[in-house]
Amino acid sequence: MVPLSSQRSHLQQALSEQLGRRLSAYTLMFHQAMAEHLGLNATDLKCLDLARGVKTLTAGQLAELTGLTTAAVTSILDRLEKAGFVRRERDASDRRKVIVRPLPGREEEVERLFASLNDAMSQLFAHYSTDELAFLHEFATRLGQIMQSETGKLRQRTDEKTAEEKAEEQVKKAAPDAGE
Repeated sequence: MVPLSSQRSHLQQALSEQLGRRLSAYTLMFHQAMAEHLGLNATDLKCLDLARGVKTLTAGQLAELTGLTTAAVTSILDRLEKAGFVRRERDASDRRKVIVRPLPGREEEVERLFASLNDAMSQLFAHYSTDELAFLHEFATRLGQIMQSETGKLRQRTDEKTAEEKAEEQVKKAAPDAGE
């Protein structure tokens, strides 16, 4: 019999592989196919998904949630608005804020495309008790929080690296050329 600590280690490694690599890859490919079907790119689709889940999402909040620059979010919203998925409205109490509102017709189209996945998920959930579903919900919530945190850390490291590279480039431009 395998010792518990070794079995636990093996399970943790297998879960990390399944959730961290395979499931995320399958999910990414599914959303890419969905985006292509709708004439969008995957980032646009995920931003639309975030907008669909919140009653009053501002463009600034969308930038914060995604870690994208406000300029990138503006471009995404331009594409989503042009494709008829969202409209932007000025906040009545603060005209500087832009509220992102999903448009009903296209929202139903997206929901119809997710219907098959939702049905398959319901069939999967039928195999689990209420307590097991509660556990899975908590696990998924915590996993999502970890992914958000790790995304933020990676973006920060990328920003720091970019700043360092810009600084090094400035130093090279300012330094006299040793070959002249």
